[in-house]
Amino acid sequence: MEKKLLIPNDEYLKAGIHIGTKFKTKYMSNFIYKTRTDGLSVLNIQQIDERIQLLIKFLSNYESKDIIISCRRENGWQGLALLEEITGMKVFIGRYPPGVLTNPQLKNYTEAKVMVVADSWPDKNAVNDALKIGIPVIGLCDTNNQSNNLDLIVPCNNKGKKSLGLVFFLLAKHYALNKGIIKNEKDFKHTIEEFTED
Repeated sequence: MEKKLLIPNDEYLKAGIHIGTKFKTKYMSNFIYKTRTDGLSVLNIQQIDERIQLLIKFLSNYESKDIIISCRRENGWQGLALLEEITGMKVFIGRYPPGVLTNPQLKNYTEAKVMVVADSWPDKNAVNDALKIGIPVIGLCDTNNQSNNLDLIVPCNNKGKKSLGLVFFLLAKHYALNKGIIKNEKDFKHTIEEFTED
């Protein structure tokens, strides 16, 4: 019996969460379902869902103040701002200032226990900071990502606004449920569209 997906398969397809790039790394080959005739790699939706569930479960072990999410890619900013509002997680939208985790002299110095990055390449300052203090790093990874220095990979299209918004929507909703911020799914008043559209 297949495990139930967090949302209907159609929602994943509509967001293009499974559409990768023409370039694929050996790190991501296990998550690639097929390569289309146009050369784009396609990620396995079942695996994407499993990893998002794992991400939610893992982060639910932490208080929101101990979680940092960094997203340099503009397509994720709207969804990430809403996730911060709902959950209280600390987010860095745009440029991540180096030293936030390592330099107590900085005004924005933060202590954290786990780091999530939307893309390990543009968010490399955040990854490096987390490595210096030895906290786990979780990365949203497309088919062209390298996964060295990441403790957990969440395969997905980490470039598209709808795809990133959907990941942040699922994380916000299920983290809020797991932490008792909301009592049940009906209490979650936000829509996927709020995370994914202008």
